[in-house]
Amino acid sequence: MANTALTLTLEWFLNPDHLPFIAGIYTGAYHKAGLDITMIEPTEHYDGFAELQAGNIDMHVNEPIHLFEHYFDDLKALGCFFVTDGGVLMKQSSMDKLRQNQPIRITTPAANPITNKIGFEILQRYAKQNGFALDIESVEFVETDFQHLHNLQNGDEHGSFDGAWLCFYNFEGIEANHIGLDYTFIDQHLSPYPNFSALELMTTHTIWQEKSEALQQFVKITTDMGQLCIDNPAQAREIYYGYTGESPSALMDDIINDTLKRLITPLQPDAERWSTLREMLATLDIAVLSDTQYAKLWH
Repeated sequence: MANTALTLTLEWFLNPDHLPFIAGIYTGAYHKAGLDITMIEPTEHYDGFAELQAGNIDMHVNEPIHLFEHYFDDLKALGCFFVTDGGVLMKQSSMDKLRQNQPIRITTPAANPITNKIGFEILQRYAKQNGFALDIESVEFVETDFQHLHNLQNGDEHGSFDGAWLCFYNFEGIEANHIGLDYTFIDQHLSPYPNFSALELMTTHTIWQEKSEALQQFVKITTDMGQLCIDNPAQAREIYYGYTGESPSALMDDIINDTLKRLITPLQPDAERWSTLREMLATLDIAVLSDTQYAKLWH
C-alpha cells in the first residue's frame, strides 16, 4: 500500500525550531508510519494561509498571532510545538535614549502597521512599568531583513540602529551572547504582555476530514520526534547538521541546545494557551474573533 503524501509549509527559512519535523524526515520515522512528507521553505512573500485555504497544501506552520490576523472559517489549529522568549532586543547603550523618549531606530524584518503597533505596544508597556513615557513618534521601525545582529552592529545608509524587533531569544539572544553584545532583551518577562513567540501547526477542518488518519499519525510521530530531540541533545544536533548539510559550529550548537529546552510535547490543540493574546489583539484592534470562531480553531 502506497504511503500518504502530505505537504508542510514553514513560516520562514528552515532552522532548529523545526527539529521535530526534520527528525521525522531524517530518521525515516514518518516514512515508516506510512507518510511521505514534503517540507517546503517559503519564498519571502509566500502566504501559507492563502495556500491552506485554497487546499493547495495540507499543513502550515506559523506564529500564533497569525492564527488571528489571517483567520478564516475553515482554519484548524493542531497544536503548539515550540515556545521561546521574544520581543525587542535593545543595545544597552541605547537604553537611556529609550528612557528619555529620544528618537530611536529599530531594525525589523517586517515593518507594517500591525507589527509596528505590536512592537511599540511592547516598548510602551515596558516604559509604563518602569515609570517613563514613550511617544509613538519617537520610535521608528525600519524594514531590513532577519539578520538582526548584523544590522544592529552595522546600521544602514541612514545611520545606526538602537534595537531589533521580532527577535527570538534562542536565536538573537544566543547570538548576542556569542558576539559579546551588551543588551537588554525586552520580552514578556520585562514588559507585561502575553508572549506569542511560538509556532503552531495548522490545517483546515476540510483537510482534516479528508486525511484524518494520516494527519493524526503525523501529529503522533511529530510528538515522538520532538521528545526524541529533547531527550537526546547530541542526536538532535547530529540530525540537524545531517539534514541541513550545515557545518557544525559553537554558535549553532548553542542555538540548538537552547531551542531543545523550548520544544513542547505532546503536540495538541490548546485554546487556553493564546486566550490572553486574543484579548490583546482585540484591544489593539488588530484582530477580533468571536467566541464561536475562537472555539472552532481548536476543535
